[in-house]
Amino acid sequence: MNKLARSARRTHLLAADLSAIPDGDAKIGPPYTDALELTVKPGVPRGKLNEFTMDSTDSKIYPGVNGPYKRQVAVYVPEGYVVETPAPLLVVQDGMSFKDALRPILDNMIHDLRVPPVIAVFLDSGGGDGKGSQRSLEYDAVSDDYAVFVETEVLPRVAREYRLTITKDPRGRATMGGGSGGACAFTMAWRRPDLFRRVLSYSGAYVDPQSAPDPKTPHGAWDYHEHLIVMNDVKPIRVWLEAGEKDTGFDQDEKSRRNAMLANERMAAALKDKKYHYRYLFAAGAGPVDRKVVSQTLPDALQWVWQGYPTD
Repeated sequence: MNKLARSARRTHLLAADLSAIPDGDAKIGPPYTDALELTVKPGVPRGKLNEFTMDSTDSKIYPGVNGPYKRQVAVYVPEGYVVETPAPLLVVQDGMSFKDALRPILDNMIHDLRVPPVIAVFLDSGGGDGKGSQRSLEYDAVSDDYAVFVETEVLPRVAREYRLTITKDPRGRATMGGGSGGACAFTMAWRRPDLFRRVLSYSGAYVDPQSAPDPKTPHGAWDYHEHLIVMNDVKPIRVWLEAGEKDTGFDQDEKSRRNAMLANERMAAALKDKKYHYRYLFAAGAGPVDRKVVSQTLPDALQWVWQGYPTD
């Protein structure tokens, strides 16, 4: 599309006030319906999706808590990307479970100027789940190890293999995930706002860690809403949260520090108290990282997360 036509379409879309999704809390409920953006639409250019495998023996940060492993990675490159042009970035934890839905969403929303033309990196964990697993080591730790891993081991390979230039501006870098992957996305921005500043979290596991706790954060991601957010200066990050009524540990009491629904409500309250840009959705009747909820809300979530960033 030429610049004149793109400018005209941008003017039309802005006139429709598509960007005005507010901060704050909201409640949604069944029945849940797939968003139209999940449909491949005629005439909308399709980005390219490339895949490769990373071998843990090549990693200095995560060589394998239980021995060697392989990590699946997919890379979405928007149609029309110009080589050597710095592009905004979206990093997706447990990426292979999100890539099929996100590909048409990104195609449609980039075409409609509702999100910028991002390069999306769909990054699976090293495998397993629960205490002692590689996934828990990566996602549940309240440290900057995973952000450093992405920055120093994943992105350089992505850039090299597909001739991509990724922006160094943290305002142009978003990260997302579900469950422990959602908490990991928040940790990436919290610990390294110099690298990531936009967060999208479904059923974020802001609970007690599944792996061995760090003495500095003895309650793991539960520490975020318990004291870390309140006691620290406001960081330049933007956070979208969702939790389901029947999320992980919904029937457990506060003392367990395992109730993800309660944890997300407290995350929202802490972010609100500190006057962060945040949006929190409570999904009635929904379970952990509920597919129906994700399929309905992901386009608007992405649009909210990228508000304030140029779309062309």
